[in-house]
Formats: sequence, C-alpha cells, structure tokens
Amino acid sequence: MSAQHRSRQLELLSPARDADIGIEAVNHGADAVYIGGPGFGARASAGNPVQDIERLAKHAHRFGAKVFITLNTILRDDELEGARRMAWDVYHAGADALIVQDMGLLELDLPPLQLHASTQCDIRSVEKAKFLAESGFAQVVLARELTLPQIRAVADALPRDTVIEFFIHGALCVAYSGQCYVSHAFTGRSANRGDCSQACRLPYTVTDTQGRIVAHDKHVLSMKDNNQSANLAALVDAGVRSFKIEGRYKDMGYVKNITAHYRRLLDEVLEQRPALSRASSGRTTFFFEPDPDRNFNRGATDYFVNGRQDDIGAFDTPKHAGLPLGYVAKLGKDHIEVVLDEGVGALNNGDSITWFDLQQALQGVQVNTVEPLDEAGRRWRAFPKEPVSALKDLKRDTVLLRNRDMAWERQLKKKSADRRIAVDLHFEETPDGFALSLTDEDGHYARVEAAHAHERAQHAERVEPQLRDQLAKLGTTIFEPRELTLRLSRPWFVPAGFINALRRDAVAALEAEREACRERLLPAEPVSPPVPYPEDTLSYLANVYNRKAHDFYVKHGVKLVEAAYESHEALGEASLMITKHCVRFSLSLCPKQAKGVTGVQGTVRAEPLTITHGDEVLTLRFDCKPCEMHVVGRIKKNVLQQAKAAEKASLKAEPMVFYRTRPAAPGR
Repeated sequence: MSAQHRSRQLELLSPARDADIGIEAVNHGADAVYIGGPGFGARASAGNPVQDIERLAKHAHRFGAKVFITLNTILRDDELEGARRMAWDVYHAGADALIVQDMGLLELDLPPLQLHASTQCDIRSVEKAKFLAESGFAQVVLARELTLPQIRAVADALPRDTVIEFFIHGALCVAYSGQCYVSHAFTGRSANRGDCSQACRLPYTVTDTQGRIVAHDKHVLSMKDNNQSANLAALVDAGVRSFKIEGRYKDMGYVKNITAHYRRLLDEVLEQRPALSRASSGRTTFFFEPDPDRNFNRGATDYFVNGRQDDIGAFDTPKHAGLPLGYVAKLGKDHIEVVLDEGVGALNNGDSITWFDLQQALQGVQVNTVEPLDEAGRRWRAFPKEPVSALKDLKRDTVLLRNRDMAWERQLKKKSADRRIAVDLHFEETPDGFALSLTDEDGHYARVEAAHAHERAQHAERVEPQLRDQLAKLGTTIFEPRELTLRLSRPWFVPAGFINALRRDAVAALEAEREACRERLLPAEPVSPPVPYPEDTLSYLANVYNRKAHDFYVKHGVKLVEAAYESHEALGEASLMITKHCVRFSLSLCPKQAKGVTGVQGTVRAEPLTITHGDEVLTLRFDCKPCEMHVVGRIKKNVLQQAKAAEKASLKAEPMVFYRTRPAAPGR
C-alpha cells in the first residue's frame, strides 16, 4: 500500500498531564490529546480522575478532536480486572481510544474503543507492525529510531486504514521503548510500569577492556531532544499520519508553545497539499510567537530519521542550558553586571541565567531582582539569589545564557490562543417572524425561528449594517462568521435583544447537531483466524507479566513465552537496555569509522566498554551487524530483597499475582 494512498487526514497529537492542559492543547490546535486515566499509564504520577477525562472529552469533541487514554503499562494478573473496569469508565466518559502495551488486555472484555499500539510495544519492523495491525490495533506508534525508508516500508505493508503515528518532538529515551530494564535492575522501579528512574541521564566514566578511561563523567546515555520540524513533509510522504509530541509530565507553557509550533508547520504542509486535510475542525489564532527553543530542551536532533548522525547525544549535561543572553561585564559584591546580546529581550526579576564552568559543566542561578543601567536596555545589573562568591567559575567576559524567561512565562499564563470554527449565517423573515440558519465549515446545519412582529424601521438605511453587526457577534462561542446573508422583503426593525436570543439559540442548535453527528472511532477487527506472531519463541524482552498476555501469544502460534524481567527470572547478566545509540560511534571509536577499515558491514567487531557511576557498573556490548548497543548488567540484590518483602507483605492483604515461566524459588 503506497504511502500516498493512506488516510487523507493529518493528526497533531499533543500530551496532557491533566485536563486543563489537554483543553489548552485543543485550543492551540491539537487534533487529538493523549492523557493518563485513573491508573495503569506509563507515567506513574500523571493519572487523572474519570470526571476530568469527561470534561476534556466534551471540550475536545466540540472541535471534532479526540482523546486517547494511556493504558500502556505491563500489568499483573491481579491488576487486569481493574484495568478492564477503568477502560469501561473512560469509554463512558467519552474517550476515543486506548493506548496499549500489554497484550493481555486484548484477551479481556474491553469496551468498543479503538486500540492504539504504544511506543512501548517496540515497533521497529514491518513484521511487528503488520502483526499488530492484523491483531486489532487501528493505530501504531513506530519506534523513534526508524529512518524515512524504514517508515515507508512499514506504511507500504500495512492496511490502508491503519494509522501510522510517529514522535516528532520531546525527550528521547536512549533505549528502544519497552526494552530498558536498568531502572528496575538498580532501583526496583520499572520503566514498563511507568516509574523510570532515568539512569540514562546520569554521568558515567567510560573505560576500555584495559581499564583506560575513554570519557570521564560524561552523560554518554543521554540524548538530545527530538525535533522533527524540518522533516514533516518527508514524514507525510513516508506515510506518517499522526504526529505525536512527547511530554505528559510537561507544564502548560510547554504544551501551548510546542502544539502551536507544530500546528503552524502542519498547516503549511496542508496548504501545499490540498489532497490532505486536518483531523479536526477550526482554525487557531495565536497571541504569541511559538518558539520551541524557549522550553526546556537538551538541544535538538532529528535522531535517525535521516540516518545515523554524529551529534545526537547531550553528553555534557542533561539539563536545559537556555538561549544566548550576553556576557558578564563586571562582578560586584552582591550583583552581576550583564551586557545583553543584540536583539535579546530585557532581563526580568526571577529570570534564571546559566553558564559553563571550566570543566564544561552547566552552572546556573536564579536572579532576585534586576535594574537597567542604560537607556538602550542592553546593560543590566542583576542581583542573584546566591552569593556572587559562590557562583562557580563566573568571571568577567563569561558567556551567559538564560533558561528561564519570566516575561515569556507570563505571556503563556494568559490566554494565548483562540480556536474557532467557520460558520455561514443566513437571516430571513418568516410569515410569523424571523429565522436564522447556520452552516459550519464541516457542513453541519441548524435553523431556528421565532415569532416577532414585522415593524417598519424609522431609519431604513441603518437596518442592514446593524443586523450584520449583531448577527456576527459570536463572542465566546466556538464559531466565527465566514459569510452572512440577509433575505428580507423590506428593512424591518428587529430589536438587538431579539437578534441576540435568536443567535444564541442557533449556536446551541448547531453545537447539538455537531454532537449528534459525531461518530466514535470504530475498533479495528482482528484477522480471523489469529495471524501467527513473527517469532515462535519470546524472551523476557516481550514483557509478558500476566497469564492473559501469555495466552494471547500462544493463540498467535508462540511456543515458548518467557516471563517479563520484572518477574525476576533473569537473575544473571542480561541486556538491561538495547539501543540504536552507539557510545563507540559517538566517541569516534567505532571500527567502521577508522581510516582504512573496509569490508562488508557486520564483519567488524567492536570490543566491549564499561561505564561506571558510583558503585553502578554496566558493560556495553556492540552488535555491529544491526548497529545496536546492549547495556549489560545484573539485577541488584537489594531489589530482589525488596521484591520478596513486598510479595510477602501482599500475602497478608491481596496477593500480587504475575506470570512466571517457572515456579517461584523457596521463600519468594
């Protein structure tokens, strides 16, 4: 199936930590929002009550936008019933789809909601994507590591109505999603259960097989942030139809700004391609200039979309350095004099400034108050919250950046966008009074009429302008006037109060008509009989944590199903992370980069490296044929002890039950 024959609609999919942020995502142009329900989402502290899901869904549906619920953790057997009940609760609240990782859910009595395959499903092959599409998933989130040709190959293999979703912005997990167990091995906090400790953002010392230091205290597993701004048209050509912004932990300002940024870019794509359309209704006006560089970011990369790149890592710091500000002109006892770069906005009370110390580590301080020192606004005196003497390596001529701009934050705390649906109004007289008809940009139609005497106007020339002015006052509704026609036999006097009431009733009738015509997304029907899974043996990497997931894979022809890593059966050395990122390549140590190395790809082998953070030691092994890196280690003894204690405690209350390949060891 060629990419150009896929769905005509392009969907901008924004994150929401809570309903209020989700509502603003819609107001700023999102065609769909993904949000955590009351539980079982892959962001443990980003859950929302059903009432808030309902409030968000009602607002989104006014514009034809959708609400997707993240139910994308792996589940124990004793959690499946709770997850099933939650699915029904959010269905009744108006949710449009469930984003799922655990295949055990497909064996339950779920509501007729669309199922979307989470990024946690690790979809990086044509075979895996095709299997999920044929197993009942209407939308699949492809791995962030795929290149444009790989995305196109998946699109060509999938049914026409399967929507391909792809992350276009936000933080990057260094591992293939769903293939990272470092957090669980070190802390007992499982990334597959929404509680990642982010070990990838720590600094590590890298040593070779002879113990020589290759890199000291570098964040070698920390990636820059994803930014596909320049690749949207190419992604459309490759078959992507849902463009996903990462960030269910992010604040309101981030979601407003990044949604607005990509709304503009996607609208430009749509203008150039009349055969394509938006996945929801209305147009958005912004009261600020979107700029993704102003939000927290670790620098930008388009990762592997255009092939392997040299600069995908944020090795110096996982923090937000900020935008260029200026330089230090002078240091006082309690203040810093700063000269701003040309074109930089004024300093503000509460701003945060940053700089790199002599070891190239990021330093920063928040400013209490500031005062201008010249009329041009380029020279400022800033009084930091910490003693100037304590600010490491800050001296005259130090280059400064700003990673928190209070003026920008204040701007985004106010109303910053307005989304309206175009509507045509037709006002006419009836035998007993007058009628107003509304037709919106999607073709929905509503007509209301009311009795009123036909009275001659004293000033006939004023009637039409006044009527047009009154009818066009759509105010705080979701509509804006496009065309307005009048059909009157003569210029009648019509009171403003009558017009206002008629207009309010017509708007309410049109909203009711839009809701009555709204169709819920239909679930995809799985192929029958069940299609075989691409492999007949599954290791712990398949994340099977309950008996229903085991049954699902057996039904699809799998002969051997190992238990998830969280079941604690892989106690020896194991791949705790599989990643397309290669530390050797990023440090210019890849054998294929060496001058004079020739031969078929895959014939060159790279020796392992070791990375250390405190007492945490991991081995990096390199699989050169697929160009992948494995981070190898063991689960810590204290994690196993904690797990045993938790299981023992649960026996006195409600036992924890999860899938195991073999019986639990004595004492567990």
